[in-house]
Amino acid sequence: MGLPTRFKNNNDLYQPLADINVTPLVDVMLVLLIIFMVTAPLLAKGVKVNLPQASAAQPINQKDPIVVTVGKDGKVSLGADPVSEDALIDGINAMMGDDRTRVVHVRGDTEAVYGEVVAVMDKLATHGITHIAIMTNSRSKTGPAVSKAAAPAAPAQAPAPAPAGGAAK
Repeated sequence: MGLPTRFKNNNDLYQPLADINVTPLVDVMLVLLIIFMVTAPLLAKGVKVNLPQASAAQPINQKDPIVVTVGKDGKVSLGADPVSEDALIDGINAMMGDDRTRVVHVRGDTEAVYGEVVAVMDKLATHGITHIAIMTNSRSKTGPAVSKAAAPAAPAQAPAPAPAGGAAK
């Protein structure tokens, strides 16, 4: 049985070991991984609403959207912050800056009164904010299916519905 090279010289028993000890490195990395896994769900911003379903919704590619939320209780929020109707337009104008082509995403809870969602969209449009998108969830394939017998007959030349996720102009 051979001794490691650092013990072959009896003159100096305490020679430095040039190997990397990876055990503390792995321990630190696992602790950091656990910390990030615990804190990542807490970083989600916004107000929790139950979005309606739409099968014809088109996704909008935008880096930093302006989100206006109408809750089921009728309260309006800009991003995650609740705002009054007067402060809503000022907040959106401040977020838009010089770029008037940015799209404002309107999220309405399924239990919110339809008139309140329309009132928010009308207020935006009357103040010159015309790029408005209504946010929906895409219909899941496992959702409840409507039977053909219960569905009303569609006319032969029905107009195509407007995309629910598109911008109104």
